[in-house]
Amino acid sequence: MAKLHVLMQKEMIDPRKLEGKVAVVLDVLLATSTIISSLNAGASQVIPVKNEQEARDEMKRRAEEGPIVTGEFKGRTIEGFLDPLPTYLKQRAEGRTVILSTTNGTVAIRKALGARHVYIGALLNGEALIQHLFEEHPNETIILICSGSSDSFCMEDFYGAGYLVSLLDKISGSQWELTDAALTAKIFYEANQTDAEKILLNSRVGKMMAGQGLEEEVIFVAQQGVMDEIPELRGNALTSGAKKAALKEDKG
Repeated sequence: MAKLHVLMQKEMIDPRKLEGKVAVVLDVLLATSTIISSLNAGASQVIPVKNEQEARDEMKRRAEEGPIVTGEFKGRTIEGFLDPLPTYLKQRAEGRTVILSTTNGTVAIRKALGARHVYIGALLNGEALIQHLFEEHPNETIILICSGSSDSFCMEDFYGAGYLVSLLDKISGSQWELTDAALTAKIFYEANQTDAEKILLNSRVGKMMAGQGLEEEVIFVAQQGVMDEIPELRGNALTSGAKKAALKEDKG
């Protein structure tokens, strides 16, 4: 039986153990939510980079494309970059390449390169993503990677992982064997599934964002299953995978 596992933070990634596996990276506050929202708004692709210098180098290489360059370091927007906020970028991303540098999420994505497939997950796209995993990877081990924050565990990523575990366990009829970490995440989510806004706003990063006047961004990314984007890493770019727009129609 294939396994469903959760890594608590990006520092737990062992590239050797990702080989042949399906990885899903979560940084609910905020990188993966920003990626999903940008692609949903019509961005042609999102390039996740490790740091500011790599973002600037990528910007020079793609100068003719007129890319959007956005990012933060330790919660502060990098000088000269656009704010990496979902509701801000969705008004600017249509038809554009988005170069994104973050302290945790984009680093986690790059660390996950050894996996056979790398997808991007958050609360926003949970239902579409899980439907895709169930249909396209029914017998494969799936590893949910919580990005964490500055070498620390993040409650909001763990909550997001629990959401995905809960959805996949239900849709598959317990087809995947849950590791203890995956089961714990599922239990945590199911005990708080109607409290997404509360969980996110009470997390350390959520409190920091609210203190910066960004409470509405937190509330926006707390929405569950409202987007059908399934970002997948192909080469060094994240692009829209198979869409599951029919999912909502099937649900009536």
